[in-house]
Amino acid sequence: MSQDVVAYEKDGRIARLTLNRPERLNAINQEVPPAIEAVVKRANADDDVHVLIMQGAGRAFCAGYDLKEFAEAAGEVPGSQAMPWDPMIDYAWMKGYTDQFMSLFRSHKPVIAKIHGYAVAGGSDIALCCDLVVMAEDARIGYPPARVWGCPTTAMWVYRIGVERAKRMLLTGDLVTGIEARDMGLVLEAVPAAELDARVDELAGRLAGVPKSQLMMQKLMINQALDNMGLASTQMTATLFDGITRHSPPGVAFKQRSEQVGFQQAVKERDSGAPIAEHPDQLKNT
Repeated sequence: MSQDVVAYEKDGRIARLTLNRPERLNAINQEVPPAIEAVVKRANADDDVHVLIMQGAGRAFCAGYDLKEFAEAAGEVPGSQAMPWDPMIDYAWMKGYTDQFMSLFRSHKPVIAKIHGYAVAGGSDIALCCDLVVMAEDARIGYPPARVWGCPTTAMWVYRIGVERAKRMLLTGDLVTGIEARDMGLVLEAVPAAELDARVDELAGRLAGVPKSQLMMQKLMINQALDNMGLASTQMTATLFDGITRHSPPGVAFKQRSEQVGFQQAVKERDSGAPIAEHPDQLKNT
């Protein structure tokens, strides 16, 4: 496998796209979103390819944005402007990432996400932009930044599982197992971890036998239904809100806490269930 942050491998009619930062659990840095878009474009341009598999190297699919880069680093960094902040600068930056993730959704060829380990935060955005998601039973998926410092910019939760279940996930920031995700309709299947590779290959092989034109028409027709339901405007709102979450008083407090104690401890505190600091001044008592 190459050292590209997203590796590309062609296997007959199947293209395998691999998030390739295993030492960071494939956490998203500034190189990953454009790399995803580039490999999707490459697969779509290859007349031999009928189906794409999106997967992760190492122990996880994707652990979300690399908070060592975006939260723990001191001072003004991408996604955390000095005050007063310009929401349109933030929107243009994050909407670029959202559109690059959505290249999976817009791909004329179907994309299967293969989830092992974790698909959390921005990693869940990547997974849910794919057409079909197959998880290991013991894998975990969710959007913990909904608790503070994030809003899922692709907004795919509500379109996949409906209003009440989307609220259940995003008002808590909980993670669920592959089995729970399957049972709520978030993902297509959950299989034992030892069977994940074989099941995804079996499914990809089934799709790969269908003419590309047929696959393209069915996907375009189904995706158009989501467009008619307001997907673009929902994503615009979600991306604006994501910027607000990072520059609101609770968001600034989380960034400062990450600088003080490291992002891993800050995340542990955020997800513990204890009350979350709503203003930087509250950190004095932490």
